[in-house]
Amino acid sequence: MNKLNSTLLMVGMAVAGLTAGYLFNNWQHQQKLTQLNVSTAKETTLSNIRPLFKLKDLDDKVRDVKEWDGQVLMINFWATWCPPCRKEIPAFIKLQEKYEDKGFKIIGIALDEKQAVIDFTDPMGVNYPVLMAEQEGIALSKAYGNRLGVLPFSVIIDRKGNIIHRQRTELSFEQVETMIKPLI
Repeated sequence: MNKLNSTLLMVGMAVAGLTAGYLFNNWQHQQKLTQLNVSTAKETTLSNIRPLFKLKDLDDKVRDVKEWDGQVLMINFWATWCPPCRKEIPAFIKLQEKYEDKGFKIIGIALDEKQAVIDFTDPMGVNYPVLMAEQEGIALSKAYGNRLGVLPFSVIIDRKGNIIHRQRTELSFEQVETMIKPLI
């Protein structure tokens, strides 16, 4: 075999390998979404309709996002090892306290180990549901529009289940308040 044929064969094998890797990654992503019970009807086009999911809370009770239908939601993807995530949680505790009786609910989705989450949330007095997604939460956050997989990532959802705002950075009390006041 001459050098040209050898080079073409190697390039062909590299392209085949990359294609196989890409297809496997997409298949694996779909499997993770299926395991999480995430609705993926329009995954290729970013939808403004809240994807459905079921996850366990810190007491191992399965919680369905439908349980909060009719409320203004803020879903926050976070981890204990993420400094901006840790920094914004005290503001979320205050927001939940101030606006819960007006139909506002925060749902924290932890991409972390359960014990680390418990050790962090209990002393802080987190007053909203914290659901465990561990590493599978990355796929769920992508279904919500976090195409880069960054943390923290939050979405604001109106009472009809429409995603009103996506935020790929830390949020302050004032920023969230400004976004939710017209919705509650």
